[in-house]
Amino acid sequence: MKPYPCLVAFLVSGSLLATSPCSAAESPSVATAGHEWAFLAGYGITHRGFGATRTQVQTADAIGRFGWFLSDEVGKGSWYQGRHELLVELPIHLAVDQRDRIMTGGYLLGSWKFTGLADEKLYPYVFAGGGVLFVDLGLPTMGTRLDFSYQGGTGIQYLIGKDTAIMGEYRYHHVSNAGTAEPNEPLNSSKFLVGVSWFF
Repeated sequence: MKPYPCLVAFLVSGSLLATSPCSAAESPSVATAGHEWAFLAGYGITHRGFGATRTQVQTADAIGRFGWFLSDEVGKGSWYQGRHELLVELPIHLAVDQRDRIMTGGYLLGSWKFTGLADEKLYPYVFAGGGVLFVDLGLPTMGTRLDFSYQGGTGIQYLIGKDTAIMGEYRYHHVSNAGTAEPNEPLNSSKFLVGVSWFF
């Protein structure tokens, strides 16, 4: 039977794998994966005085994310080498200084994942998008419980296994009722998140 050096090296030992031709990238999955699951958790705080934001709201955040890669690698060899990704998120924002009230809903985001640092197992990304939130903060300044969010941010993933990465992320996060009711105080905030993702 014809030998398959890469497969043999993988089965024999991890050390052989590290020097075998197929190990070039311990991380080929990010360049070839079709989808991504991720879970993020962290902290958010509004910026009073930024725009019309007057109320301090601090949140404990938990976000489930599912991603679809929309392209193969684009721009190989350039600084922007990467892949388009569509992200769907299901967030829960627990407002710790508003008697543990919540905001929850859904986000649709577009993302660009840079793949040019694959040798270092690093995958920076940027994203932007928006969604709809049910806001139960008990703030009369917000006018309605059905609100809208737009947001954008950046993050970085570090591959710790063939298909698994840890991640850190910052995002600017806006919530308001988009003028559908009065009053309409927006919540402009920063969110700092960490998480783990799986590629498949």
